[in-house]
Amino acid sequence: MTDINTVTIVGRLTRDLNGSDQREYAFTPNGQARANISIAVNRSRKQGDQWVDEANFFNVTIWGKTAENLLPYLKKGKQICVEGYLKQDRWQDKTTGQQRSNVSIVANNVQLLGGNSGNGGAQSAGGYTPKFQQPQQNSFAPSQEAPSYDDQSFGGAPDSGFPEDIPF
Repeated sequence: MTDINTVTIVGRLTRDLNGSDQREYAFTPNGQARANISIAVNRSRKQGDQWVDEANFFNVTIWGKTAENLLPYLKKGKQICVEGYLKQDRWQDKTTGQQRSNVSIVANNVQLLGGNSGNGGAQSAGGYTPKFQQPQQNSFAPSQEAPSYDDQSFGGAPDSGFPEDIPF
């Protein structure tokens, strides 16, 4: 059986992504963008009779066009969803000689979620949203009726052999 290394987290950015700080945002020698961010993920757990919030912090690396396109939107407090995999880095501490390690998340997909950014809670699918537009709550005037659809508009014939009226 193949091993699985997949993680999905939803949390809030702990700091603005600063495009001028080389540790946070830079380009590799071959021109690929890299962004390092930190996400706080809150977890509630019961301790005795009370619920206690516990914050966990995760370092995330975003690569390529996704990192470039998300740069202006990754601000402190912004809620995002990260899908990716865990990566462990190991090294020897030069001063003490001890082995050190760090586990971080390498993002395959990042979605901007609502909250704390003034963008109306716009969501993203596929890594970024270059223009934020609020969806219309009601696309037809209150005096008009909602459009009606017949079975033919969904590609099904009235006698298609399915007992349900559901078009899918």
